[in-house]
Amino acid sequence: MTSATSPTSAQDFDAIFEQDDPWGFETLWYEARKRDLLMAALPEARYARALEAGCATGMLTERLACRCDALLAIDVAARAVERMLARVAGHAHVEGRVARLPQEWPAGSFDLIVLSELGYFFTPDDWIATVKHAASALAPAGTIVACHWLRPFAERQMATRHIHAAIARQPGLYRHVRHLEPDFLLEVWSRNAQPLRMREALQ
Repeated sequence: MTSATSPTSAQDFDAIFEQDDPWGFETLWYEARKRDLLMAALPEARYARALEAGCATGMLTERLACRCDALLAIDVAARAVERMLARVAGHAHVEGRVARLPQEWPAGSFDLIVLSELGYFFTPDDWIATVKHAASALAPAGTIVACHWLRPFAERQMATRHIHAAIARQPGLYRHVRHLEPDFLLEVWSRNAQPLRMREALQ
């Protein structure tokens, strides 16, 4: 959920994830609906290998697992990874790992990279480094999805518009979705420039 140099430390997040339902992931209709929108926005029906950065308690991880052949879910908070793995225990193809970004960006390429509700906890330099890693690790027809809260809060290091703009500036990405609400911004980029309907027409 955070970078090594963020004022919010891994220990801070571990304490947050000791709470029963941090941020209302399990109880708020807002959160459930947002997950539905994110999943519906993904242009591919299935992804071979995916990365979820900032997996938290695994509510989204559980949904992503149903659309991926292999899924690596990471978080800076060990307690978050523990809870995520307990939630997806029935999905053998999901791996959990404690990692600090950008310093511990995982090796290999990914067909889907999910950057949801984490960019604000990074310093601008660390976030730019993180999205550069993401762009470099993206498969030739891969997808990046980003979803972030728009309103101010004490721990925020960057505005959401700057968080998403850093992704949009990466070369070779084409934006396919921009969903804006008063509370959050959801965007999807792909290496594949063709709209979904055109892709299917060519199959």
